[in-house]
Amino acid sequence: MSTITITNLRKIYGPIAAVDDFTLEIPGASVFGLLGPNGAGKTTTFKCLLDLARPTSGSILYDGQPLVPATLERIAYVPERSVLYDWMSVAEHIEMNRRAFTRFSPARALELLTTFRIDPRRRVRVLSKGMKTAVMIAIAFARNADILILDEPTSGLDPVNQRHVLSLMINEAAKGNSVIFSSHQIGQVERAAEQIAVMDSGRLVLQGLVDDLKGDRKIVEGVFPNVTFALDGISNDPHVARVDRTERIVRLLVTGDADQIATRLSAAGAMGVRIVDLNLEDIFLYAVSPATATADIVAKETSS
Repeated sequence: MSTITITNLRKIYGPIAAVDDFTLEIPGASVFGLLGPNGAGKTTTFKCLLDLARPTSGSILYDGQPLVPATLERIAYVPERSVLYDWMSVAEHIEMNRRAFTRFSPARALELLTTFRIDPRRRVRVLSKGMKTAVMIAIAFARNADILILDEPTSGLDPVNQRHVLSLMINEAAKGNSVIFSSHQIGQVERAAEQIAVMDSGRLVLQGLVDDLKGDRKIVEGVFPNVTFALDGISNDPHVARVDRTERIVRLLVTGDADQIATRLSAAGAMGVRIVDLNLEDIFLYAVSPATATADIVAKETSS
């Protein structure tokens, strides 16, 4: 079981802080999802974890110790873009990894390639993007590593192989290993990850257990008789994180006691008050783009 502790991480490229004062603890024996829009700093964070990019400041510790060359034997990494050699065959990549890593299992790699329906005799240059991703996944999981860091590990894969990858991640956590992955497909994160962190503009904006985040955040909605309604101080309640008003309709993003807020909204004169559950995609959008989240919820309700 390996715990990764990131403290006040900052990485600057010229005038831009790709990662800015980022602090996070990633527990061992779990699947951890790192979310964020394009340019949020996810890939830079992964590179700093592996010392592929040197942090400007801050620290990264593995079980309380800094990264050293020996630690890399315990870590498998799948980058977002292919790092396979086009002129080599898949089988030659397997042999190269067998020679490089003491815990690498060629038999496991071949088993996974069979699952992904990839012939190891093929040259990398003839493989599609999704097939290259599958090869990197097979090699990474054959490393028998304690920690797997996966940057968009289902990119380009068909739905069947995406499910295979999610199952592999969950099984690794069940064996006591750590899986940290990023994905733009939030439904996959919701299915596989126990905990998440959301980045935006290099900063941590939300973190927690997926079940806790979904259970704790609700939308309380009400319709008032006219557009000149008053909320009687509800907006200032510490449980109300955001207020959206559209003509006679008010929607409150609530963290905590949604029933109490619903009661107060009814007392203020709202009709048809209801509490709406949020999925992980809604929660993500409220963290990085609240206006988009509100519009999306309205569109869902209109279409239904």
